[in-house]
Amino acid sequence: MESRTSHIIDEVEAASRIEDGMTVAIGSPTPMALVHQLIRRGLKDLTVVDVGLSLDMLIAAGCVRKVVSYYAGGGFGVPVAPAFRRAAQRGEIEVWECEEGILTSGLQAAAQGLPFLPWRGGVGTSLPEVNPDLKVFSDPIRDETLLAVPPIKPDVTLLHAAVSDAYGNVQHVGGPGWIDLFMQRAADQTIVQVEKVVANEDIRKDPWATTIAGADAIVRVPYGAHPFYSRGYYIQDNAHLKGYLDASTAAAKGDTQALHAYFTRYCREPATHADYLEQIGIRRLLELHEY
Repeated sequence: MESRTSHIIDEVEAASRIEDGMTVAIGSPTPMALVHQLIRRGLKDLTVVDVGLSLDMLIAAGCVRKVVSYYAGGGFGVPVAPAFRRAAQRGEIEVWECEEGILTSGLQAAAQGLPFLPWRGGVGTSLPEVNPDLKVFSDPIRDETLLAVPPIKPDVTLLHAAVSDAYGNVQHVGGPGWIDLFMQRAADQTIVQVEKVVANEDIRKDPWATTIAGADAIVRVPYGAHPFYSRGYYIQDNAHLKGYLDASTAAAKGDTQALHAYFTRYCREPATHADYLEQIGIRRLLELHEY
């Protein structure tokens, strides 16, 4: 019998699989170690399927040409993330308008190799006018008005999880982000960063806990979701995210100094995730322990 091949790679190799112009889907919790590498590499013209402040960071870093997102908010009382708002208003990015059901329908259509899937959400609204890729049609079975949602096909999906074995069998704590599995099924390849790599025997002790079987690549990065949360390991670093949001807000108003300093300190100067963690500091990381 052929021996199984390890799927473990490092973060640099993982990021090297993504090239300018690709479509990249990013799950939740956010795989920030990999997102930092995309920024570090200076990738351009990406189509990004993502939500929230990680999306805003990629836009602020100049990596994004097109956004597919149902929520581009900033949190902390900021309903729309500042870099997203500025880039959208200036026409610097293309925005593919959708809501959650449209997004999952498009991902599912791609996963099934279909030209479209029907969806009710958005019928009777201006969404088909704002997003002409959404086509209104009459259901031939019940003569019901529906939307035809075209496939959303990521070249690569990036996810964060708790553990995996060396062969890409992934387990989450408390289950994956609810759109993660749609992204994984739709993508040409899926890279999952994990807090720990465990023995295959540990995975087989509880096979029903396996959420993704045979991911294309596994990257071991403890604290890899920071400044976001990782269920069972640490909570979100709100102070860090607020610092980024303040810098992004100032940049949207023309003062780019703080945002430049943020990207220099946390994205461009650290060569690896370990270097990034040294910038954060062990004291702060321990303060974020969930248990």
